[in-house]
Order: sequence, then structure tokens, then C-alpha cells
Amino acid sequence: MSESKCKPSMSRQANCWDNAAMESFFSRLKVELVYAGTFESEEQAKSEVFKYIKIFYNRVRRHSVLGYVSPAEYERNYA
Repeated sequence: MSESKCKPSMSRQANCWDNAAMESFFSRLKVELVYAGTFESEEQAKSEVFKYIKIFYNRVRRHSVLGYVSPAEYERNYA
């Protein structure tokens, strides 16, 4: 670590606010995908999670923090 001058980043124990963005993402993933159905195999689960993130979450789902547009639309409008 000292050679690269990198410092590890760790959240405080039992403090969800240290990583609120990821806590929010995983909450939505569970509610909108995992709890909504069942998976027949590990491969299907991986495929569905991939599709959820790359297609739905980034291209379709509106995010309040972005003014209720998808991340893809936000990038198109403001890049």
C-alpha cells in the first residue's frame, strides 16, 4: 500500500449512510427483480441481473436524483 500511496476506503460498521447510493441500488434490485420472481438456474439469475442493470436500470428506469430521467437520457441531454 505505501508504495502506491493508496489508502483503503471502508465504511464504518453498521452505518448504511457511508454507502447510501449502493444501499439504495441493491434495495431497488431486490424489490424490482429478485423478490418479483424466481430463477431456474444460476445462469438465468446472472442473465436477469445483467439485463436489469444494463437495459432497465440504466436505459429505462427514471431516477429522481436525475430529474426523473434515465441515466442514459441524462447523459444524452447533458454530455
